[in-house]
Amino acid sequence: MRLFKPPRLTNWVFPRLRWRFSVSGPVVFITFDDGPNPEITPFVLDLLKEYNWKATFFCVGQNVIKYPELFQRILSEGHAVGNHTMKHLNSVKTENELYLESFREFEATYPTKLFRPPYGRIKPGVAKEIAKTHQIIMWSWLSYDYDLSVSNERILAEAKRIKQGEILVLHDNAKIVERQKELLPQLFRLLEEKGFRPEVISA
Repeated sequence: MRLFKPPRLTNWVFPRLRWRFSVSGPVVFITFDDGPNPEITPFVLDLLKEYNWKATFFCVGQNVIKYPELFQRILSEGHAVGNHTMKHLNSVKTENELYLESFREFEATYPTKLFRPPYGRIKPGVAKEIAKTHQIIMWSWLSYDYDLSVSNERILAEAKRIKQGEILVLHDNAKIVERQKELLPQLFRLLEEKGFRPEVISA
């Protein structure tokens, strides 16, 4: 069973984690995880520029080191960036101190006040420590763009349920380049038709 939207109860069960925002207008928050990557991030940035929309990119530190010009383009075009750890670690499978070391390594070079745990998993002790200095950004709509067993048609059908204030998760990684080049233009058109205005997540 795939939950595109987590239950609203998650706000109270996990109070240190941000799942959605209260907004007064038709604003949503598009986010991209795992980049930057030269095979797909330029396409994403070009599409955002076409719509004059802003997004938040949760970057992996190792990718930022490999592709600094792409990271700088994200910043120069007015998008926000967040910490996605230096090595894309899974909190559940990693010792707390090693995980926090990867978080801090990113922060020492690319400081930001936003954090998203890779794989959407974070242990309570780690969340408590990171929440002292950062907003931990989760989501209220998960696209499943990384799961090729989920059709574009299913994703777009679920996107019709998106409401204002919601945080949308997408990915800019090399594994789904062809998928994104087909899916993202359709998804952006749908969001535009619904009257949404995507903005960055503010620290």
